[in-house]
Amino acid sequence: MIKKTRNNISRRGLLASGATLAGVLAAPAVARAQATAGRLVIVGGGFGGASAARAARDRYPNIAVTLIEPASQFVTCPYGNLVLAGRSADLAGITHSYDKLVGRGVTKISQEAREIDAAKKTVRTADNQTVAYDRLIVSPGIDLKWDAIKGYDRAASAVMPHCWVPSLQPVTALADKLKAMADGGTFIMVAPPNPFRCPPGPYERASMVAEYFKKAKPKSKILILDAKDGFSKQPLFLDAWKALYGDMIEWVPANKEGKVVAVDPAAMTVETEFGKKHKGDVVNVIPPQQAARIARESGLTGGADWAAIDTRTFEIKSAPGVFVIGDANAAPPMPKSGFVANNTAMRAVAVACSQMTGAAIPNAIYFNTCYSHVGENYGISVVGVYRPNADGTKIDEAPNSGGISAQGATPDIRAGEATYADGWYRSITNYMFG
Repeated sequence: MIKKTRNNISRRGLLASGATLAGVLAAPAVARAQATAGRLVIVGGGFGGASAARAARDRYPNIAVTLIEPASQFVTCPYGNLVLAGRSADLAGITHSYDKLVGRGVTKISQEAREIDAAKKTVRTADNQTVAYDRLIVSPGIDLKWDAIKGYDRAASAVMPHCWVPSLQPVTALADKLKAMADGGTFIMVAPPNPFRCPPGPYERASMVAEYFKKAKPKSKILILDAKDGFSKQPLFLDAWKALYGDMIEWVPANKEGKVVAVDPAAMTVETEFGKKHKGDVVNVIPPQQAARIARESGLTGGADWAAIDTRTFEIKSAPGVFVIGDANAAPPMPKSGFVANNTAMRAVAVACSQMTGAAIPNAIYFNTCYSHVGENYGISVVGVYRPNADGTKIDEAPNSGGISAQGATPDIRAGEATYADGWYRSITNYMFG
């Protein structure tokens, strides 16, 4: 299932243990006794920000931890696709409150962060509060690039939903359209170019739609029009689609005229690079993405789409004391995943708090595990281990350290992967919000 090396970590063992998966893999050793007073402010309460708040509060009891996040609850992208399969009727199972983080001693400011002044070490919120910090962790997530596809703007997304940023549009918006679609209809997905949040996510989504169609609308078809020539875990997905859904799913890569350049919501059509039009009954457009506005407008991306960081620390070299984690940074070959956001949060907290307390900064090593549900009792995964280079300019994948699920695995193994996926989700969300 995963290439076995002496550096491999057993996912089964981690999930069976009492510790959280993210904590076991990601957490560097820190010296609590050396903690001294300091102010750590965190912008954004998703997988990166909530993990950072929990880690800082647990490990550095004398550091003041403030989380700036406007929402009272966080709806996860992971496991949102399962709503489309009909496994959940609503969002309750993927919605998490910040109350327990606050109960642990995290100060929460329920406002949007509007401006970061790295010179003055302050964050300005939407209600004009000025929040001072000694170290700042920024984990704001992504923004969609409206109009990158001609005709696809905020208004168009009401007709052709993206459901890629839960705070903008919950996955139930797409689920409702699928339920209303007649059997025999066509669902079109427009898949984005790299890099984007959750590389296997669109293909897991197509799988969950197929699971729903197989049970409720078996004459329906799924067409994936892709801006790329390949995608994460592609051989595993293609094998699973054939085995589970026959010819229900068709994937068209960019080099076969899969790249969509324009949409017409009124006609429910999408147009590819060389003028071919496709009409769908339900159309899901996942547009190109970039770091969220606060990172871009505060100068943390240097005019680029994503924030370039010192790969050893996740600190912005032009803004000492400011760390960008999660989906908003550029840290290839690591994917923009929930696991990586959690993992790099641990690193940023260790570095930031060590700087404030004078403790030694531990060596860096990063991990990713990404599970995908493809059908009932059918899961697949990919694992990676990464190290920053000596000068912090890049990240290298450790040789022979990771791997993907094996092709041709038995049903028991696929069912086991689905169980591990469920365990991972419970573990990481309990760490952040439990």
